[in-house]
Amino acid sequence: MEKQQTNDGQRRKGRWKLLAVLAVCAAPMIASYLTYYVIKPEGRTNYGALIDPRQHPIPTMASTELDGKPGKLEDYKGKWIMLKVGPSACAQACQDQLFAMRQLRTMQGKEASRIERVWLITDEEPLETMLLRVNDGTRMLRAPQQVVQQWLPVEQGGQASDHIYLIDPLGNLMMRFPKDADPTRVKKDLGKVLKASAIG
Repeated sequence: MEKQQTNDGQRRKGRWKLLAVLAVCAAPMIASYLTYYVIKPEGRTNYGALIDPRQHPIPTMASTELDGKPGKLEDYKGKWIMLKVGPSACAQACQDQLFAMRQLRTMQGKEASRIERVWLITDEEPLETMLLRVNDGTRMLRAPQQVVQQWLPVEQGGQASDHIYLIDPLGNLMMRFPKDADPTRVKKDLGKVLKASAIG
């Protein structure tokens, strides 16, 4: 009986230690969300539309690299992801978004390494060689259009390809920037998020 009580006590102690470790690991993420979503200093405004991250985790989808090998958006979890979606026929607005993402990442200075740029291509058509060269460093995945459209919220009357989205390091969609977004204001939002967060 005494041995059984000792074992039970050790198990309870082990559980408490595990919970304590989990709490320590989760604390930075919890603090960053409290800072960004709950604590709202006077005068604080966001340019991008905040999205409840609990409602929009990265969905399961049959995505691939450009060479056809399996590749997932989840592979970039652990960093902040600037996301753009749309067909391979990348018109001027699409090219402007890709350029803006590249510049926005660069403008974060020493924090730039915390950000990945991803383009989810929603068809199987080939990409222009020049487009690939100009956007070297942008991660490109082909993903099912229907899944992408169901996942990403849009402005009324708009479409997902109008926007640049931000995904947190846990893989949750958390912000949508407006169509034809002002890069200066997007840069400020990104700076706030990176400053408020201890992860990614």
